[in-house]
Amino acid sequence: MGKTRPPERSKLANGSKRKKQLKDGAKISPDQLLTQATAYLHTSEPEQALQSATKALKILRHKSESARQLPALNLLGEINVELGDIDAARGYFKQAATIDEDGSIAENQGGGAEKFLWLAQLSEEGGLDSVKWFNKGADVLRSQIRILLEREDDEDETTEEALQEKRMKLANALCSIAEVYMTDLSWDDEDAEEQCEKVMQEALKIGPDSPETLQTAASVRISQLKLDEARRYLTKSLELWKDLDLEDLQVPDFPIRISLSRLLMDAEMEDEAIEVLERLVAEDDCSVEAWYLGGWCLHLLAEKHGKEENGNADLDNVKDLLVRSRRWLQQCLKLCQQQEYEDDRLQEHATELVKALNGVLGEADEAEEEAAADEDDWEDAGGSDEDEEMDED
Repeated sequence: MGKTRPPERSKLANGSKRKKQLKDGAKISPDQLLTQATAYLHTSEPEQALQSATKALKILRHKSESARQLPALNLLGEINVELGDIDAARGYFKQAATIDEDGSIAENQGGGAEKFLWLAQLSEEGGLDSVKWFNKGADVLRSQIRILLEREDDEDETTEEALQEKRMKLANALCSIAEVYMTDLSWDDEDAEEQCEKVMQEALKIGPDSPETLQTAASVRISQLKLDEARRYLTKSLELWKDLDLEDLQVPDFPIRISLSRLLMDAEMEDEAIEVLERLVAEDDCSVEAWYLGGWCLHLLAEKHGKEENGNADLDNVKDLLVRSRRWLQQCLKLCQQQEYEDDRLQEHATELVKALNGVLGEADEAEEEAAADEDDWEDAGGSDEDEEMDED
């Protein structure tokens, strides 16, 4: 067998060069690095995402005009939010806002409203500064909606989906402005209530079937002590999704339903609140806030039933509610310890309630243990239908 012909010197050199380029990342474009960073962020690897996005920005700053940097700046802002470095995140979003001052650059090029909405949420000053950034984002979204409405005659399904998305984003931004006026600016701005009402009405017009918008409207009415109107908004919000499967996209996110349960309690709709909370702990039995709110809600229900007039109070029912309340609160405190939970006020209130309940109920007895076992039944109820279907198969 003859000797193998050695490769040409130039081919060896080129192969070595390619290996070095791949190792150094020299052949990876900024777009590829940003795609890589996005993938890392979506798989909960923010440190790796930061490295890739930082490399991309460095290349873009060296070679490109400032507008080309927008996708990297926005992504670095989101990555640093995930990492908890709010100052760095704010800095990147501000750089993006300086480049795209009016949000007119296309979203696929890093423009649009998103950076303004982030700056509103990350504002150090809050109050009017947050409102300023929310308004800036809202103006961009209104402009985008107008452009999409001009295309609506095309009957393009993609256009309709984009239009719906923009409307929901605008409604949420307006709700956020209303919340700032209700909280940070309620005492500092004499026009706060009028401005709050104005943006809330616009939000309701844009998103009349948005649970989050309806909840904000209810919150405003609760602050105005207009409980009947608040209850109407909350009832409508609940009816939009309460009979849907958990996987349905119309079911609000977990934090929104936590907020809903609080509003239901504020509106004295404790029965509806405990239904929402039972579903939440069945979905995530490690949520400290859900267990706390459930315990507090059951306590309020016991008080309400105990005050029924004309001697109609069902004392057995009241005791059952108090027992359940103690169990929920004890589970809350157990999770606080396990998770090293940082909300001291929540823990203090839960502890106070448990002490008060111990004074009323005494030590747990066999009947209470049975009640606790019954309480576990509904935690597994969410999967019962599926289990039955599997058994039938």
